Amino acid sequence: MTLPFFVYGTLRPGEVNHDLFLRGRTRSEVPGRLSGAVLYEGPGYPYAVEEPGGGVVCGELVTAHPQTYAELLAELDRLEDYVPGDPRSLYERVERKVVRDADGAVVRAWVYVAAPAVAARLRTSGRPIAGGDWRARG
Repeated sequence: MTLPFFVYGTLRPGEVNHDLFLRGRTRSEVPGRLSGAVLYEGPGYPYAVEEPGGGVVCGELVTAHPQTYAELLAELDRLEDYVPGDPRSLYERVERKVVRDADGAVVRAWVYVAAPAVAARLRTSGRPIAGGDWRARG
């Protein structure tokens, strides 16, 4: 399934991984928000942890050029240490509804959220990022 990506950490424009992975491969990058998640500090990158009724995570909806999509998807899965079905993965790639800031439209997108074991650890002893915006952290 070809969906845009919702990025909220090091893949956002101006962050360290944006140019390495996304420059020249995207058709659009627009601000958006993911509801029902809390953003936590990680070791140099954040984790979105799903929490029904939880907070909001700020980021961008990134639409890849069709000719770069398959390769980009595979590269992002590797970057995010996501292997389908592997309990050692740090993240899971899930389809979620994201609200586009410009017009309030709801868009289905791929989101990398903390894998269950990581999420459990963060809920217990992690440090949430106030306001859900990686760029606004202290």
